[in-house]
Amino acid sequence: MDWLSSHWRTVLDLAVSHLYLAGLPLVLGLVISLPFAWAAKRWRGSYAAVVTSTGLLYTIPSLALFVIMPLVLGTKILDPVNVLVAMTIYTVALLTRTVADGLLSVPDHVEQAATAMGYGALRRLFGVELPLAVPVIAAGLRVAAVSNVSIVSIASVIGVSQLGNLLVDGYRRIIWGELWTGIIACLLLALALDALILVVSRLLTPWQRTAGGRA
Repeated sequence: MDWLSSHWRTVLDLAVSHLYLAGLPLVLGLVISLPFAWAAKRWRGSYAAVVTSTGLLYTIPSLALFVIMPLVLGTKILDPVNVLVAMTIYTVALLTRTVADGLLSVPDHVEQAATAMGYGALRRLFGVELPLAVPVIAAGLRVAAVSNVSIVSIASVIGVSQLGNLLVDGYRRIIWGELWTGIIACLLLALALDALILVVSRLLTPWQRTAGGRA
């Protein structure tokens, strides 16, 4: 606590950077995974290929991906864009299967009813299928959020500032207060993102609360 009391402003700045690097890829990854998931649902024969090919992206070692990004993007090694792109790739890898499974969980009779009411493919996707798939998608987002917070901390090795700096510097100089502050701050940030996704999910699915209340 003594270390934190004298360095809280630094911790706050690093936490904001960490949130940006872990949170923005969640949104970008969700948006990018939608067309892949929709294709996997629309053409059922492509499901295995789409899910497997995107899932393989997660097997790329994070440090290697962070180092490769500047060569691919033409950016500098310390540019946060490298981390954002890398984390978006990992998020797509995690979410494509989840979003596809969420869309596949929508009952056929519901889709048929929407079609009978004149809903086109896109209107049915955004007006019927995605809302009903929110609980499944939210579960995947919660996993991706925790994963992103953890992986982003590795970016401190290549000099991108965020909470991982506290872990690296605290371990290198054996400053236990700094090290434990970094660990706890990462944990709290992951819990905060998880709670935020849960709240948004409940706000987007009011019918579930109604059904629960009636039960």
